[in-house]
Amino acid sequence: MNEQKKIKIGIVGAGHIAQVVHIPIWKTIADAEVVAVCDKIKAKARWVAEKLHIDRYYGDLDEMLKSDDIDAVDICTETASHKELAVAALSAGKHVLVEKPMARTYQEAKAMVDAARKYERHLMVAMNVRFRRDAITLKSFVDGNELGDIIYAKSGWVSRRNFSKITDRWLYNREISGGGVLMDLGIQMLDAASWLLGDLQPVSVKAVTFHRVPNLSVEDSAICMLQYESGTVLSLEVSWTIMTEKDLLYVNLYGTEGTALINPLRVYKSIRGKMVNITPSTDEGANIRYRRSYKNELRHFVACLNKNIPMQADAAEVAERLRILEALYRSAEAGKEITL
Repeated sequence: MNEQKKIKIGIVGAGHIAQVVHIPIWKTIADAEVVAVCDKIKAKARWVAEKLHIDRYYGDLDEMLKSDDIDAVDICTETASHKELAVAALSAGKHVLVEKPMARTYQEAKAMVDAARKYERHLMVAMNVRFRRDAITLKSFVDGNELGDIIYAKSGWVSRRNFSKITDRWLYNREISGGGVLMDLGIQMLDAASWLLGDLQPVSVKAVTFHRVPNLSVEDSAICMLQYESGTVLSLEVSWTIMTEKDLLYVNLYGTEGTALINPLRVYKSIRGKMVNITPSTDEGANIRYRRSYKNELRHFVACLNKNIPMQADAAEVAERLRILEALYRSAEAGKEITL
């Protein structure tokens, strides 16, 4: 049996998502090793390197990219920096995994995709919902035509925020983040639904956004409707402020022969005129689903590099989600449906 190469990873950005999620999970993956961390604040990179036992740290990306032993970089910075950092890494011959959102605009995302093609490197976006076990199982039901033709889909994420403490963070600054909750949560749930539906092409979109948080320049809630060429309709709901009992993340698919939902997974199929529960058993709780989705994502990235095969959440595919998101923003601003 051929032994898999251990992929050497350089982390770019030493913030929360890198410290709490990416680096700890990378350390559980046998075929990968984090060998360096880089942050524009070098002291922060040093602190993270010492805390998480990483050999090298840098305050300058170009210096880190000179390291021949680094195969790939994992970009965990604010969205505004993604294009510049990704293009630099790709041009240096490194493969790239970049956190969502991929970029602030479709044009920025396209420049990243063009660079990956030019330098013949892999570029993947960290769309971890695709790598949840319940989502993967739901995808198998759709691909196996167990639900029939999907007539209607609902996808959403409601995650309440305490804005009295965090209104100055980059996530809520349009110049840095590219948008509000549609960019933060919406891109993830649009991607998840689009992937599950089989990448149908939308022909029109309609969006309503809400701005209810004082001194916040971006939308805090959005309700959207997408009509696809097949006739399928997708409803997308995302919010930082809706008063729900608890945070919600869901994708519901309603077909001609059955219905399937995630978080948790539930599958019902019409058999002899009756809806029968055919949900596969799973022992995963919400926190396990979340952590495993990231581990599955990182393992997939490494496996694709070792085997040189196409990746899930390939950047060219995810860039198209940004094109649709821009149409949703135009719809909300104009107060009317936008034809694509």
